Amino acid sequence: MAGMLENKVALVTGAGSGIGRATAVAMAREGAKVVVSDINSASGLETVRIVTANGGKAEFVHADVTKTADVQTLVAQAVKAYGRLDCAHNNAGMAGTVVQTHEFTEEDWDQVMAVNLRAVWLCMKHELIQMLKQGGGAIVNTGSIASLQAGGTAAYNTSKHGVLGLTRQAAFEYGTRGIRVNAVCPGIVKTPMVMGVFEKDPKTEALWLKKQLNKRFAEPEDIAEAVVYLC
Repeated sequence: MAGMLENKVALVTGAGSGIGRATAVAMAREGAKVVVSDINSASGLETVRIVTANGGKAEFVHADVTKTADVQTLVAQAVKAYGRLDCAHNNAGMAGTVVQTHEFTEEDWDQVMAVNLRAVWLCMKHELIQMLKQGGGAIVNTGSIASLQAGGTAAYNTSKHGVLGLTRQAAFEYGTRGIRVNAVCPGIVKTPMVMGVFEKDPKTEALWLKKQLNKRFAEPEDIAEAVVYLC
């Protein structure tokens, strides 16, 4: 039985860990040829190793997705390796400094915006150019529960609201041209980023767990399955 993404070419940013790694693995399981991208080469190469060890196809491309040249090279390498780009999961992100709104420095604010919002737009820009050339594709952006409500920090929350707005606009612009654009907006997921917050503040972990109706946090694989479906 063919997988849902049989013979498709997929690109995943922030694929060195967490949701990105789980998505790359799930996409490969469903038959996609996966381009794994991360700013951390060791982590990205480990994701490739996991994919290939399970019989999948994957290549690693190092990229800082806040830089135009890196993003252009990333998309070009995907096309060079596999001939096209059918699916993209723009997942790279960061939590940023945990402070109140008035305590942010301009540098910390700008960094969160660059990684969480500008980079998503930059990746989409060049993915869309390629998908328009070939006549279609699917893009999934990683938003957050913070895309929908207050919570977290001002910079993170604002950036994730921006991701959802950007996703809606792109879906509106390109839906009639064969390109579907969606976002996943997870709650608390057991990623290295989230677990790092918990390690610094165990009280936060207990508080957040108490709010979960099913009394557990999501696993990266839970979100990956939704991304595969949307692709």
